Amino acid sequence: MFRFSNLLAIGVLFGAVAVVPLQGQMNQRAQEAAALPEGDGKALVGTACVACHGVNLITNSAGYTQEQWRDMFLKMVTLPDADAETLSQYLAANFPPRPGREPTLVPGPVEVSFQEWTVPTKGQRARDPDQSPDGSIWWAGQWMDIAGMLNPQNGEMKEYKLPEDARPHSIISDSSGNIWYMGNGNGTVGMLNPSTGDIKVYPMPDPAARDPHTPIFDDNGILWFTVQQGNMVGRLDPATGDVKLVTVPTPNARPYGIDVDSKGTVWVAFNGSYKVASVDPETMAIKEYEIPDQRTRVRRLAVDSNDIVWFLNSSLSKLGRLDPATGAIRQWNSPSGENSQPYSIAIIDDIIWYNESMRRPDTLVRFDPQTEQFQSWAIPAGVGSLRHMRATSDGNLLIHQTATNMVGLVTIEN
Repeated sequence: MFRFSNLLAIGVLFGAVAVVPLQGQMNQRAQEAAALPEGDGKALVGTACVACHGVNLITNSAGYTQEQWRDMFLKMVTLPDADAETLSQYLAANFPPRPGREPTLVPGPVEVSFQEWTVPTKGQRARDPDQSPDGSIWWAGQWMDIAGMLNPQNGEMKEYKLPEDARPHSIISDSSGNIWYMGNGNGTVGMLNPSTGDIKVYPMPDPAARDPHTPIFDDNGILWFTVQQGNMVGRLDPATGDVKLVTVPTPNARPYGIDVDSKGTVWVAFNGSYKVASVDPETMAIKEYEIPDQRTRVRRLAVDSNDIVWFLNSSLSKLGRLDPATGAIRQWNSPSGENSQPYSIAIIDDIIWYNESMRRPDTLVRFDPQTEQFQSWAIPAGVGSLRHMRATSDGNLLIHQTATNMVGLVTIEN
């Protein structure tokens, strides 16, 4: 058992390095940075940006104004004012907003409000917030091996250091308030006891299960999770610590999003194939369902109160519906059209909520299955990728922006 009783200091982390890359990665990134357009800020890209991520995150971005670039990178790194001004001018001049990435917003009768918080440690890539039983909001700081906690009533935050190289991809709270994280970087699942700071680590029994991805608890308290690159689905019994793994039938299916229906059946999205799958909770037998177009790639899914499976066809920018009883599948085009790439999804009172990840700003979309009507909103800080959303106990939504280290709460007014 690991013991981490000291909380990370609340505040900024000075310096740009969030992960120490391999030398080969650094060399490649340096070469890419050298090919950038000439200008006063070019050298700063090589020191402030490339230390953490590839140049492609800049060159392939939607492009931003100077103010937007500055706001974005100052949530990742700390720079002197003069350097921040130089870098923001350089980025805005060479990578301005690209046309065609604007969202198509659909009006409607529902009102929502957004509340967003910037997490303390810069460069951590905050993601996948979840609500614990006491109402606090937790997030995973993937690049810094952090589990963070936010009190939404007063904005106070605490950060817990996880084992080195865990690279927590996602977290989830159990019914007792323990925080379970997916050790995407070291092939583990871990449990943090917030009261004591104790961390218990569960290694994967198969080294091929190298990247636990997204978790979900069933009604019996069993933790289910996907293993994307390992092409597996896992089951962990917290009472015994027993971990079981099963490889999905389709090679390179890349199991991604996961949910559980009212019967305990586990549903899994395939990010590498045109399928979704069910997993028998007793035998772990897997049944695959094909989506009609083989270009389909499904990031995430969610199950409604009637055990209808709703999925996001990210590659074809559609919202999909699967009736497991009949096998019938129906899909709707997302409001912002082609290449809007729906990503994360949640269901509240059988209303479907999801986001369009390739719009700038990122959009929040509502779909009413009864009327088949869409409504959508621009996410205020929607420039940093929303990868997972979850419902709160009082019927609202938790969101985040990974690149800009923000977690958020969407209050649904009516």
